Amino acid sequence: MLILLRFLLLALLVPGVAVAAGRAPVTILVSIDGFRADYLARGLTPTLSALARSGASAAMRPSFPSKTYPNHYTLVTGLRPDRNGIVGNKMEDAARPGETFTMEKSEDAFWWQEAEPIWTAAEKAGIRTATMFWPGSNVENGGVRPHDWWAYDKAIPEAQRVDAVLDWLRRPAATRPRFVTLYFDTVDTAGHHHGPVSPEVDAALRAVDGQIARLRHGLAELHQPANLVIVADHGMAATSPDRVVLLKTIADPADMHVVDAGPVATIDPLPAHEAALASALLRPLPHATCYRKADLPARLRYGHNPRVAPFVCLADMGWLLLEKLPADGVDLGSHGYDNAAPEMQALFVAAGPAFRHGVRLAPFDNVDVYALLRDLLRLPAKAGIDGSDAAFARALAR
Repeated sequence: MLILLRFLLLALLVPGVAVAAGRAPVTILVSIDGFRADYLARGLTPTLSALARSGASAAMRPSFPSKTYPNHYTLVTGLRPDRNGIVGNKMEDAARPGETFTMEKSEDAFWWQEAEPIWTAAEKAGIRTATMFWPGSNVENGGVRPHDWWAYDKAIPEAQRVDAVLDWLRRPAATRPRFVTLYFDTVDTAGHHHGPVSPEVDAALRAVDGQIARLRHGLAELHQPANLVIVADHGMAATSPDRVVLLKTIADPADMHVVDAGPVATIDPLPAHEAALASALLRPLPHATCYRKADLPARLRYGHNPRVAPFVCLADMGWLLLEKLPADGVDLGSHGYDNAAPEMQALFVAAGPAFRHGVRLAPFDNVDVYALLRDLLRLPAKAGIDGSDAAFARALAR
C-alpha cells in the first residue's frame, strides 16, 4: 500500500509523464515463455538489456511446479498454483470425472474460477483491458473477460502479435486499453527442441528482442507512455534421452494412472491399489523422489489443492519421468523442476515512467508481480494474496 501511495503522489507531482504526449501510461505485461534469467547475460538481447539499464531487473523464482500454465496464472492472480487452481499443465478434477485439463483443452471456464486474474479486477474497476494470448484470458471469470482478447494460436507470427497490440493502442482514449498482455513462445519452443545452450535458442532470443524493439518503436511513434513489465514463466534445463526413467520401471502400470509426466510426474492410484503403489513409489528411487502430496516439502507450497494427484514424483535436475519414449524423440530441454533451482529462474525486467533507472533487485517470488501490476493500475492492495509489492520498493519512482 505504501508503494501505491507513493506512485499516486508521483502522478500528482509529475503530471508531465502522461500530459506531455496527451496519453495516460499504459501497463503492458509481456511474457517471453522459457526465458531463463541468465539468458539476459548472453549479449544477444540489446533491447531487453537497455530496458534493464533504464528500469529494474531481477532473477525471478517461479512457483512450483515450474510449468507454463500454473506460472502464467500465478503471475496474474498473485496466488500460487496450489491456490489459483491451475496446478499443472495437465490435471484432473473429481468434479469432472473422465476429463483432463491440458494446454490444448483449456477453453472451459470451469478450470479457471478458483482465482480472479488481474484483467477481471481491472475491468470491474472500469479499466479497459486487452490480452494478446495469456492462459485463462479467453474465458469468462466471474462473468467477466478482457474487453479485447485473442485466443492462443501458435501459428500467428510474433510480429503480428506486436502489431495487434499497437493497433489497440491507436484507438481513441475512450476505447484504448490501459492494461495489455503480450505473449511470445519461440524461446521456449527452441529450448525444448534443442536445449537451453543451442544456436536455435540464441536465434530465438535475438528474434524476440527484435520484437520488443518493434514494440518500443511503435509506442514512441504513438507518443504512448508505457510501463513494460517483461517476465518469463520459468527457465529451462538441459535434458537427454540418456536421462530418462520410465515410470513402469519403478511402479506397476496396473497400480497407477499417470496424470502428467516429465520433470514432475503426478500419479493417481487405481482403485484398491494405493498400498501397492505407495510401496513402489515411497522408497529410494534412482534419479527421482516421490511423495504423498501431503508430505511434499513445505517450501514448495504445493499439495493441498484437490486437483493435485495423490502422489507427486520429482525428477533430479535434467532427468525425466516418462510413461514411454516419445515417437518424435526426447526433448533436449525441459522445465517443471524444483522452483529454487538456478536453471528454473525466470526473467524479470520492468521499465517506464513508474520505474527508477538501473535498479538490480534481489531475487523474488513471481507471486509478487500481481501486486506490482495492481500498483501500476492504481488498484487498491488486495488482501489474501500470496505476494506483495515489497520486493519493488527500491524500483518504483518516488
